[in-house]
Amino acid sequence: MKVLVTGGAGYIGSITAKALDEAGHTPVILDSLLVGPLAFVQDRIFYEGDIADRELLRRIMAEHPDIEATIHMAARIVVPESVEKPYEYYRDNVSKSLELFDELLALGKPRVVFSSSGSLYDIKDDFEVRETDPLAPTSPYARTKLMMEMVLQDIAAATDLRAIILRYFNPMGSDPDLETGIYAKEPSHVIGQLVMAARGIKDEFTITGTDLPTRDGTGLRDYIHVWDLARAHVRAVEKFDEVLAAVDAPSTIINLGRGDGVTVRELIASFERVSGQTVPLREAPPRPGDAVGAFANVDRSAELLGWQTELDLDDAIASALAWGEKRQEILGYE
Repeated sequence: MKVLVTGGAGYIGSITAKALDEAGHTPVILDSLLVGPLAFVQDRIFYEGDIADRELLRRIMAEHPDIEATIHMAARIVVPESVEKPYEYYRDNVSKSLELFDELLALGKPRVVFSSSGSLYDIKDDFEVRETDPLAPTSPYARTKLMMEMVLQDIAAATDLRAIILRYFNPMGSDPDLETGIYAKEPSHVIGQLVMAARGIKDEFTITGTDLPTRDGTGLRDYIHVWDLARAHVRAVEKFDEVLAAVDAPSTIINLGRGDGVTVRELIASFERVSGQTVPLREAPPRPGDAVGAFANVDRSAELLGWQTELDLDDAIASALAWGEKRQEILGYE
């Protein structure tokens, strides 16, 4: 099938496009290239433009009437930046998504797979979160994701739009062929920061928050290999109607994670073991908008998507390190 992938030049978007390719589907990429590099598009069908450009959306669907679903990944995603620039985050993540969904509905393309976030959840004593647990987003970025979940649920209840909302936890690594990965020169992702510190590009890695209510005082996350995450999107579009029939609802929410929690200190220890390098460290207070953390209960992803992770933390770290060596060749910078 053909699948429209908004944000398909980005980190997760480009790897998801590759997973669609490998599963025999055809991704159609729509990306503004605000942050995602053109190199990640490769030779795929590509439209440069804005998700709120209705005329462009009409042209895409006219030229590809066999598009059967949209994976909506286009978004601003940097938590500290969202605190500094809330207007840009609400404009791009919320207002423009509204235009996209309304136009998809008008064009008779009602199937939407939406990228949401595990950062929405409220803190739980045991840190394991289910899709029905209380939410307490702590940053403008996370609040934009919650808003769009509510928008999708409301539109789906009132119209023919249908939505599978995927709450990502913390992706790491690259695709199996090391063609795409973290592209930011100064990545905000923890693994990108570790790679830079280990390779001497940065003087040190900063542990932000050391007196949090976790087993060692540092933030806790559920790290998932990005290739596993990409494969889950393939399952979501392939089983779209089946999933919603199973829950007997016009929309549903599914966690995507490994299903276990790793603290920052534990992550650093794993990174040093896999890389054979020592990471210089310093400690600092939590950044604005940072959450203590959580890990996913993944029962629904197994039940509804027939999906589970195949790669572990060490695989993800090894993949991220290998991409760190390769990315200058592809992007022209370390």
